[in-house]
Amino acid sequence: MRAVVLGGGGLTGRCAVRDLVRGGRFTEVVAADLDRGLAEAAARAAGPTARAETCDVRSAPSLRNALTGATVCVNAVQYTFNLEVMRGCLDAGVPYLDFGGLFHTTRRQMRLDEEFRQAQLLAIPGMGQVPGASNILARAATEDLDSVESLVIRDGWRDLTENGPEVVFTWSPSTFLDEMVLPAQVWDSGRYHEVPAMSGGEEFDFPEPIGRTRVYRTLHSEPATLPATLSKGNVAHCEWKEGGPGIEMLRSLALLGLGGSEPIEVNGHPVPPKEFLLALLRQRGLLGYPAGVTIDDWEVVDLEVKGRKGGQTIVRHAQARFPPKPEWHLSATEYAVGVCGAIGAEMIAGGLASGFGVVPPELAILPEPFRAALRERGIESALSPPEAPLGPEFRLGAKR
Repeated sequence: MRAVVLGGGGLTGRCAVRDLVRGGRFTEVVAADLDRGLAEAAARAAGPTARAETCDVRSAPSLRNALTGATVCVNAVQYTFNLEVMRGCLDAGVPYLDFGGLFHTTRRQMRLDEEFRQAQLLAIPGMGQVPGASNILARAATEDLDSVESLVIRDGWRDLTENGPEVVFTWSPSTFLDEMVLPAQVWDSGRYHEVPAMSGGEEFDFPEPIGRTRVYRTLHSEPATLPATLSKGNVAHCEWKEGGPGIEMLRSLALLGLGGSEPIEVNGHPVPPKEFLLALLRQRGLLGYPAGVTIDDWEVVDLEVKGRKGGQTIVRHAQARFPPKPEWHLSATEYAVGVCGAIGAEMIAGGLASGFGVVPPELAILPEPFRAALRERGIESALSPPEAPLGPEFRLGAKR
């Protein structure tokens, strides 16, 4: 069997390549990237069953060449190319998953459901960390409820790395900056409401090592599917919030327009701001942590659920805590996104994620096998007791 990771030389794609090789399910794992050097570095780090390949997803022939004969495609490229890659998978007859589409792209991806059904292929949009693990935990926390009054997903991070750079990107800068300025979407009372980016700020107490952190509403993929899929669509309210050190800096960069794609004139040359930012970050070695730094950053996602069961009000939390992978020189985000995608690919190849069409993670992936796969990789998740809200006695890793 052959797995193809598009964007396999990138921050999260290289982790997916390495984890897929480590798992041993695939006889070959391809790190396919526009940057051949990055793809080769990812393949070398992963091991002997990995190989590098040059691929430009903007070119249909190049994409088809990379995908032909694949068992599954893990799409780790920028979310703005998700639809093109999905169509490439339809053309090549290959099952598909990606790491998220920032709500609007995810909604457009879901419209390809009938085409994937007719082709007898499965596509899972948003099968990364958040979205991805967050969606699957949402299912685990709500599947016994008659209705969901409120689902609030909060994500917080903290960097304890010593002697690391003050500024470093461990996720796509373009995606992050889009989240900082594009209006967020909140599901409430049967419809979506557009609210300003970075609105609804609140202080929230995450488990250690995150602690008390200010989180904000931003555009994200979870609310694009969860209101329709949880509790048979009986969801009154759903929203996403995130925050951690550096988020205000990201907001400032976005407001300055550094995430924009419209070229500006610089000494007679048209320069897209986001291309300038990416080039600057690469030149200064700030896409991922520099070599020689021992990474110690963490991320926690918390899902606060209020619902009804048998006429009773239920309040519970589901959480996952994502560590770094210093021995692979990966941050918490790089590791979590990459391994969640790899788990999804293994489940597709192994028949644990069955069915046809475009299916979101919360419907495509069973929670318990997925959580077990996370535990194997050192990622803890837990649910608080259904009869009481999360209290101080609850600890991540405790038995359900």
